[in-house]
Amino acid sequence: MKWFSEVGRGEQYLPARLHAANVLARQGKVDAACRFLADSDAGSPRERVQLLIGEAQLLREASRLADAYGVLTGGLVRQPDQPELLYEVALLAEKLGRVDELESRLRRLIEIKPDHAHALNALGYSLADRNLRLPEARTLIERAIELAPNDPFILDSKGWVLFRQGETQAALDVLNQAFGIRPDPEIAAHLGEVLWSIGRKDEARQTWDKARKEHPANEALAETVKRLQP
Repeated sequence: MKWFSEVGRGEQYLPARLHAANVLARQGKVDAACRFLADSDAGSPRERVQLLIGEAQLLREASRLADAYGVLTGGLVRQPDQPELLYEVALLAEKLGRVDELESRLRRLIEIKPDHAHALNALGYSLADRNLRLPEARTLIERAIELAPNDPFILDSKGWVLFRQGETQAALDVLNQAFGIRPDPEIAAHLGEVLWSIGRKDEARQTWDKARKEHPANEALAETVKRLQP
């Protein structure tokens, strides 16, 4: 904390403030960490955005989702069309069950930045995961893939929408590709579910078991396993 706090204005100022706040949070002093970031001297609107996102991240990690949402929406009052804030608020809105807000925030972001691959993907995946407007979901995800063709999370979304549309073999191919790039637990959840659906249950269990050993706290993976093999 002493060394981080001594970093003055310059290119390392913002990283030092974020690192110092993380030190406080790891000591269980989440409120103090948030105050530390809120009191930091932002040299530009861009730096203020990064400080707000850092503060919200600390609150998310402490399972204080409503507080994190309040921090970010407060930032949007001052910068209503700031792309990073719109994206972060949209993701938090989904976790809080505010699905309509998720969609409206992401659509506004896509209006501002039509080439925002992650916004396109998030909106497409949200529709696919709720089994809604699947042709639109697929179009959004395919636009995202054009912009970021090797992103494993966007490929995962493509596999998931294909599965929802009944194209099981194509879904399996894409999910295997995504999992090969990054063996993420949420990709493992989807890959295992597709394997389970076609009767390859031993492979599904192996995929889930390996992911659960490495990521025992992942909620999406745990929910999938519980739903399919209670």
